[in-house]
Amino acid sequence: MAAQGIPTTPEPGDGYVQSLARGLAVLRAFDSEHPELSLSDVGRRTGLTRATARRLLLTLVELGYVRFDGKLFSLAPAVLELGYAYLSSQRLPELARPRLEDLSARLLESTSLAVLDGTDIVYVARVARRRIMTVDIHVGTRFPAYATSMGRVLLAGLTPAELDDYFRTAALSALTVQTIHDESALRELLDQVRRDGYVIVDQELEPGLRSMAAPVVDAAGRTVAAVNVSTNVADPAAGDLINSLAALRATAAALSTDLRVAGH
Repeated sequence: MAAQGIPTTPEPGDGYVQSLARGLAVLRAFDSEHPELSLSDVGRRTGLTRATARRLLLTLVELGYVRFDGKLFSLAPAVLELGYAYLSSQRLPELARPRLEDLSARLLESTSLAVLDGTDIVYVARVARRRIMTVDIHVGTRFPAYATSMGRVLLAGLTPAELDDYFRTAALSALTVQTIHDESALRELLDQVRRDGYVIVDQELEPGLRSMAAPVVDAAGRTVAAVNVSTNVADPAAGDLINSLAALRATAAALSTDLRVAGH
C-alpha cells in the first residue's frame, strides 16, 4: 500500500536539513511494490528534480545503501542497518518475541506487535503461521492505523489533542468495501475500544483478513504498543477470534509487566 508520493518538504524548523530530508525521501521511494526504480521513477515519486534525484541516488550508491545495475536502482542490504539500529535500541521487540511465539503456538494463528508512527502502524515483531494477506508482512511493514486492529488500539490510547492531530493529518479512504473511514464513526469506535480494552477488525484492511488486538501499556499506563492475533476468514481451520481474547489479553498484560520490570 504505497503512497502516491513521498513527502519531502514538511514544515522546516531551525534545525531542518533539507538535503538529509531529501535523501531519506529517496530511500522511502522504494517499497515492496516498487523494489526497482529508474531515475525518472524516483523523481516522480519524491517530487524531486531529475538532477537532484540523480545526485542523491549516486551518493547513496557510494555509501552502499542503494545499488545500480546501469538502468535501475534498488535498495542494498546495508539499508537494513538503519532499521536494525532502531530495533537494537528498543527492548520491546526483544521482550515481545517469546510472548508472541507462545501465543501463536497456543492459538495456531499469526501474532504481531506494532507501534504508532505518524498516521501508520509499524510492525516491530511478528510470528507468522501462514500468509494471511496478498502482501508479505514483516518487521517494518506499515499500514494505515485507522483500518487495523492494532492501529485502533493505539489510536484509542492517544490523548484528545493527539487524536485531533491524527485526524487532521490522516488520509481516510475505503481500502475494502467494509472499511470504516468516516471520522465521526471512527471516533465512536475508538471510544468503544477504550471501554472494552480490545478490538476486532473484520476485513477492513484487506478482504479475508480478520484480526483482534489489545494494548500494551507502560508503567505510567500509557499505550505504547499493541499486540494482535490475525487469521484469514477463508481458512477452514480459522476459529472465532473472540475465543482467543483471554489468551490475547494475557499476552498483552504479560508484555506490559515485562516493560515495567525492564524499567520502561
